[in-house]
Amino acid sequence: MGNDSIQTDLFGESMWPVLPVEYKPVHPDYVNISRIYLAQGSLSTPKKRQFVENICDLYPEADIRECLETPHNRIDLGETDALALHRTGKRTLVFGELKSAVRFSEEDGNTCPNYWHFSPYGFCPFGCKYCYLAGTQGVKFSPAIKIYVNLADMLMEIDRVANRLKKQTPFYLGKLQDALALDPLTGYSTILVPFFAKHPYARFILLTKSTNVDRLLGLEHNGHTTLSWSVNPPEVCKQFEAAVPTVDSRLEAMCRAASSGYPVRAVMMPIIPIEGWQDIYSSFTRRLVENVPIQRLTLGGICIYRGARSLMERKMELNNTISTHIERVPENAGDGRARYSKALRNEMYSLIIETVRQIRPELELALCLEEPELWESTGLQERLGQCNCVL
Repeated sequence: MGNDSIQTDLFGESMWPVLPVEYKPVHPDYVNISRIYLAQGSLSTPKKRQFVENICDLYPEADIRECLETPHNRIDLGETDALALHRTGKRTLVFGELKSAVRFSEEDGNTCPNYWHFSPYGFCPFGCKYCYLAGTQGVKFSPAIKIYVNLADMLMEIDRVANRLKKQTPFYLGKLQDALALDPLTGYSTILVPFFAKHPYARFILLTKSTNVDRLLGLEHNGHTTLSWSVNPPEVCKQFEAAVPTVDSRLEAMCRAASSGYPVRAVMMPIIPIEGWQDIYSSFTRRLVENVPIQRLTLGGICIYRGARSLMERKMELNNTISTHIERVPENAGDGRARYSKALRNEMYSLIIETVRQIRPELELALCLEEPELWESTGLQERLGQCNCVL
C-alpha cells in the first residue's frame, strides 16, 4: 500500500505511525551482517528509505546492494550447497515487503490449535544446530535474515481480522522468526506493543531466545502482550546453541519483563536426551519454576523437517545425540516432521511435569506440536489446545 502510517481512525487515533524512525538503532548481540540487500519495496517511500538507511549506517563495512526490482524471496545469495547457503544467509540482511505477512496456521497431523501469526521479520540470526526454520519452505530457498518494512499493512490486516472476529484474538510472532533478536535494529516493539495495548480485541504473543527487552520495559502494554522464551538447561545450550544468549541471561530477561507486568511464559523445546538428562532437566525445571514467575510452560521434543535434519546432521554428525533418538517412520507420516519415539517423549514430558507439580501444582502446562496420545499419557488431556501460541 506504500503507507507510512495507518490512515484510518484506529482506537480514536487519526493516524498511527508504523515505522519507528525517531529512535536510534543499535547493534544487536549475536547478529553479524556482512551483506545487505535492498529488495523490492524497501525504499518505496521517504520514511521507509530513512528507516532502512538508519540501520544500514550501523554496518559501514557491509556490502550493500540495491535490488529494487527483485522480491525479497528471490535474492540470489550465490551459493548452491545447502549448508553454505544456510551459513551465508545467517550473515545476510534483506529489506523488503511481505504482502502475506498475516496468516492463519494450517497444521495437520498433530494437535496444534491453528492460530493467527504475522511476520515483520523472516528467519533468525542465531546459530542453533537443530534449527527447525531451516526446513521451512520460505527459508529453504531464501535463508537470509529479513526485515519487512510494510508494518502498516500488517497492522491494518490485524485490525481488520480482529474486528471481524469481535473477540480476544492472539496474533503470534515467533513461528517463522525470532521475535526480538532484531528489535535493537528496528525498534518495532515500540509500535507493536502500544498498538496491541490499545486494541479492543487483538492480543500479542511472541517467542524469543533474545534478551532484548530494554525497549519493552517502558512501554504501556495493558497486559495485552505476552512474552515467551525458548529455554533449555545450560548443559544442552552449551552443546547445541551457538551464538545465542545464555539461558542465564534469558531467565534474567524473563524476570525483568515480569516485573514490568508482562505475562511471561516458557517453552522448553527441543528437550534433548543428552547423557544424564533426567537429573539435568529435573534440576533446571526446579530452577525455572522457583525463580521465574511464568504463567505457562509448554514442552516439546525435536520436530524437524527432512531439509532441516540434513543441515543439522552436517553441522554435527550423522549419529548425533538428537538423530540417534529419532524414530524411524515413513516420511509422509503424521505432519511430516521427524520425532523421538512416543515412549521417550512420554518419559521426558512426564519427568518434567512431575517436577513442576511438586513445586507449583497450579502452573499451566502444555505440549507443543504433539499427538493426542501424548496429551493423554502425560495427564494433560484437559489442557489440549491450550499451549504457548494461544491465549
